[in-house]
Amino acid sequence: MSIDKIVAKQYRDRVNQAVSQFGDVAIQPNHGLPEEGWLRTVRTALGMTGTQLAKKLGVTKARVFKAEQDEPHGSVTLKSMQAMAEAMDCHFVYAIVPKHNVEDVIKQRALEKAREQVNAASTHMTLEGQSLSKEQLEYEIERVAAQIMDKMPSDFWNEE
Repeated sequence: MSIDKIVAKQYRDRVNQAVSQFGDVAIQPNHGLPEEGWLRTVRTALGMTGTQLAKKLGVTKARVFKAEQDEPHGSVTLKSMQAMAEAMDCHFVYAIVPKHNVEDVIKQRALEKAREQVNAASTHMTLEGQSLSKEQLEYEIERVAAQIMDKMPSDFWNEE
């Protein structure tokens, strides 16, 4: 196995670990985000006022309020989330979690690309009176998809 394939597998394993750890949270409406956001929810759960959090951060109460208002709309910065979490003695967790494991996502894309290639070739073959059966087409799609996944060409994610 080449170094590139080993590295790619390590990345896939890491992302698949996140899918198994956070997948259930990621599929919840709003990704499990409380309506008022995590900042306000955790601060309130801790019994901490906005003024107290602002003092720990060395900022104004208005800045804490603004961050809490911005979070549910996705316009708070990661830096602010990290700082506020630390000021509340919390961990800030940030992840991008695929809806499925990486191999399934890659296989779906490879099948799409293979289907495009095989269907284009099949059209030409049909015009020449050499059409394939449905079973032969499916076999070819699977075969081409396996080749695409093995090579992972640079245009793999390009829309054509």
